[in-house]
Amino acid sequence: MKNITMPQLGESVTEGTIERWIVQPGERVEKYDPIAEVQTDKVMAEVPSSFSGIMGEHIAQVGDVVPVGDVICTIDTGEGTTEESAPVPQQTPKPQEQSKQTAVPQAKKAGSHARYSPVVMRLAAEHNIDLQQVVGTGASGRITRNDIKRVIEDGIPVSAPTPAPARAEAVVEQAQTTTSAPQKKITKETLDDNGDTLIPVSSVRRAIAEKMTRSLHEIPHAWMAMEIDVTNLVKYRNEVKDAFYEREGFKLTYLPFFIEAVAKALKKFPLLNSTWEGDVIRQHKDVHISIAVATDDALYVPVIKHADDYSVRGLAKQLNRLTTAVREGTMTMEQMQGGTFTVNNTGAFGSTLSKGIINHPQAAIIQIESINQKPVFIEENVLAGRYMTNLCISIDHRILDGLICGKFLQHVKFLLENFDKQQMSVD
Repeated sequence: MKNITMPQLGESVTEGTIERWIVQPGERVEKYDPIAEVQTDKVMAEVPSSFSGIMGEHIAQVGDVVPVGDVICTIDTGEGTTEESAPVPQQTPKPQEQSKQTAVPQAKKAGSHARYSPVVMRLAAEHNIDLQQVVGTGASGRITRNDIKRVIEDGIPVSAPTPAPARAEAVVEQAQTTTSAPQKKITKETLDDNGDTLIPVSSVRRAIAEKMTRSLHEIPHAWMAMEIDVTNLVKYRNEVKDAFYEREGFKLTYLPFFIEAVAKALKKFPLLNSTWEGDVIRQHKDVHISIAVATDDALYVPVIKHADDYSVRGLAKQLNRLTTAVREGTMTMEQMQGGTFTVNNTGAFGSTLSKGIINHPQAAIIQIESINQKPVFIEENVLAGRYMTNLCISIDHRILDGLICGKFLQHVKFLLENFDKQQMSVD
């Protein structure tokens, strides 16, 4: 038997959620074939088999959150247990083979401290289940989501602190009230009794929530906005957009022009292209721009590697390639890794001012707002219609301060307002 462990599916990834087993116990699998789909806080990925053989036990169940390096399953290669393979926990009977009598929760040894996955803890809280009284069928007696579901479906009573005699009647009444309206796990959008819509939280949405919470909890955010006159840029883009579409087959947006200016500014102010690492600040040599791409139910952040090496035309092609991959569901883990600074095109939704949450562990995120025509004094007592936009930046105040943030935005402003057709041409 060989063990398959949870791989590290990206930088800073420490755990993954088993979303689906592709290979079932008893089925043949070849080396490098995908055996499971795993959701991390970055992307959905397939876990390949490290061996050829027969799938053994699924030690991790669907919905389990497994730390990197923990065993998720075994593969029978016909070679027996090797020194490289960790001892495999004794296989327990499948839940459906156990009777309700054997599934009755039993007390664990006093003083035991189990590690529960977020899914298990959430289900236990929703159904008032005492996890200390549940028998786990996972690795080393770990409680899985299926163990909790079995307790819920079988209607097995859960233990509660013994009430004092004087409170017995009140406790019985409370228990009757609780059992008369059992909670149900929400697996699809539904309506509750008062007409509210209950929407189940997907694994992608949960991963986004956890990452955003971590960012706000760990990073002291500061924020700044600057107005920019992009009239010359708008005129140039309008002149070339039709020819560009005919030549390239996709629309030319404003975003690659902004990314080009941001990449140049990052080379001039490299501290914004940094990461906080506790005892040191890592100032990245390469400029890898993360791009926020929204779908109907999630937000993905693919990366343009070495963005400072591309022309506007090259950036437009990279943007089209990555956004197409996101919307077609073909995004790979490699395309999501390595970002050092994030650009978010909030203006695509009509936003004029916004405060972005930093893409942990980066030092900053810049929001490009919508471009609107408005009257502006271009010289004393002279009004003219100009195309204006706002750039909004959120920074990690451990690394950056208002001075360098202001200088960075001023340089981006200078590059965009003094638009040079030769330097920013799409030809």
